[in-house]
Amino acid sequence: MTYTVQIKVMPLKELLDPQGKAVKSSLESLGLDGIEDVRIGKNITLLVDAKNPVQAKQIAENASKKLLANPVMEYFEINVN
Repeated sequence: MTYTVQIKVMPLKELLDPQGKAVKSSLESLGLDGIEDVRIGKNITLLVDAKNPVQAKQIAENASKKLLANPVMEYFEINVN
């Protein structure tokens, strides 16, 4: 069966996000008030052929750990549909 797997990769909360800070500053300069913080990340969609959703998640987790996310600077969340 084919599963659609969404992987959200974001900078670790403890780390500064320079890209997010730049976007926040630009939003403020456009007069968009009330935005307290901006974090910029990646959304990755995989189509995974697996026997069940658990196996699809394991495949996505392996891909994330080995290639898609840098564990020193990023964390990831996986959602299988």
